[in-house]
Amino acid sequence: MLNPATPVDSPLAVQLALQATGLTRRFGDFLAVDGIDLEVKRGSFFGFLGPNGAGKSTTIKMLTGMLAPTAGRIEILGHDLTSGPVAVKRLIGVVPEDLNLFDRLTGAEYLTFVGRMHELDRRVVTERTAELLRLMELEDKPRALLIEYSHGMRKKISLAAALIHNPQMLFLDEPFEGIDAVAARTIKHLLERMRGHGVTIFLTSHILEIVERLCTDIAVIDQGRIVAAGPLDQLRAAVGTTLEDYFVSLVGGQRDLDRTLSWIE
Repeated sequence: MLNPATPVDSPLAVQLALQATGLTRRFGDFLAVDGIDLEVKRGSFFGFLGPNGAGKSTTIKMLTGMLAPTAGRIEILGHDLTSGPVAVKRLIGVVPEDLNLFDRLTGAEYLTFVGRMHELDRRVVTERTAELLRLMELEDKPRALLIEYSHGMRKKISLAAALIHNPQMLFLDEPFEGIDAVAARTIKHLLERMRGHGVTIFLTSHILEIVERLCTDIAVIDQGRIVAAGPLDQLRAAVGTTLEDYFVSLVGGQRDLDRTLSWIE
């Protein structure tokens, strides 16, 4: 395990983008995340999978500093999240489950605000804002407020905000939800190019076809515990099946196939 004194360029720090140990979160008597350990290699495309209510979003909120863990330790890109939260947040971009945007700003105003919060030069912010709005196909509504955006548009502006400071690691919680096929293809291509430039990507998605296409490594969480983790190709090869079949066998068994409606035989 790394410690706060470990140099960022040490062998272990260079190898791992993220290391979480004993990560736990309770809400009263409910144990949402049960002492999990996670390791994410630098430059990997990491898929974090699980059924609804398994603890995925709670985990991401802890990993990105939006929710304090009940117990455990998190290190991202060589920095301890508890002792150096600002240093970590300068290095990461986040598209959270809950898109808490400033609804009375336009898309350009919002990106400008985020860029300036990251202390980017005004000229850089202006250039990147225009480029991001163009990429996300949002430049044709310059006066529209975020409150007027559709759900898919809000997802895209949130992704743009996560990218504007050129992060070294991205946390994406269901980034393709509500996104049309054309925009989804553009975003997938962008993420693949970013990974090619060394960016580490941590993705949760219920669309297993996207995970199977993009991810190099996965972990599966169920009832707050990690039930499988490793390189995707190795896990698939070990069971000789598709990711969907493997995922269902881990978290659902065959019970879903037996469920039906009383009026449908």
